[in-house]
Amino acid sequence: MWVQWIEEYFNGIHRALEALPREILLQIIAQIEAAARDGRMIFLCGNGGSAATASHFACDLAKGTRQSNGPMVRAMALTDNVPLLTAWANDTEYRRVFAEQLRPLIRPGDLLIAISGSGNSPNVLEAVRVAREAGAFTIGLTGFQGGKLRDLADLCLIVPSDCMEQIEDVHLILHHTITTVLRRTWEGAFAAAPILREEPLLDASRVPGP
Repeated sequence: MWVQWIEEYFNGIHRALEALPREILLQIIAQIEAAARDGRMIFLCGNGGSAATASHFACDLAKGTRQSNGPMVRAMALTDNVPLLTAWANDTEYRRVFAEQLRPLIRPGDLLIAISGSGNSPNVLEAVRVAREAGAFTIGLTGFQGGKLRDLADLCLIVPSDCMEQIEDVHLILHHTITTVLRRTWEGAFAAAPILREEPLLDASRVPGP
């Protein structure tokens, strides 16, 4: 029985990855690449497993993409300042823990990556609203049917799955995919070609080897 459950779980992740809309992923990479080249801030937020992904994503953007020919990415996870996060939660309400951190920091043209498996996390949605009011660009990573985040974010990638664990797995894969593509772009693996092409960059037959 365990073997069956393992195969079912792995197959679910495989199906979700196969069905991911590549064109939206390419647009997300392009937005992050442009923000990094322009020196704009990239903020990230999420709860639970998505909080871990937000912190991990920020780490990989800031360090894992670093190349001599590329920009130094200015990335910050709103999940990482525990004293400030708990102060806002205690003194106001948990719904505001990301929004109130973001409010004095975000500027027009900055980028917010909002991660929510359900797409309905109130504190994530509140952060997106603050970012949009400030004139920042918002990216959502979600699952199921996209929740409220689907229509609130400027650009939203919905993992086509109804399993929260598999959605979170794919979000992690997406973040590693994005940072790997950026690192290879900035080290010259794509010969300075633009990120957005007529055909998907992630087609394995077109991506140069290391």
